[in-house]
Amino acid sequence: MTELDFAKGNGLITAVVQDAKTKQVLMVAYQNRESWEKTLATGETWFWSRSRKELWHKGATSGNTQKVVNITIDCDADTVLIMVDPAGPACHTGHTSCFFTPQKLATQS
Repeated sequence: MTELDFAKGNGLITAVVQDAKTKQVLMVAYQNRESWEKTLATGETWFWSRSRKELWHKGATSGNTQKVVNITIDCDADTVLIMVDPAGPACHTGHTSCFFTPQKLATQS
């Protein structure tokens, strides 16, 4: 198993969460070693809340859990791509994905 580089991100790695069926990017969050290990042990996503300074289990309050299907580690071992089977919306706003606000480029008319 590849050892993740938690030191590079001051104890955190970036976790990109993608729907295993649709391939839609659902969310980006952060994991510390404990949330990473809980994700591996439980088969559901766990993260570290930078604002609340605590572990959180995705869906613990909403019921919108994410069952892990596959995990891939990037070449620098500081980011993971977690493919999931979601049990509801990923975004706290109720959207399927946290990525729903388009940004217009200056070069676009």
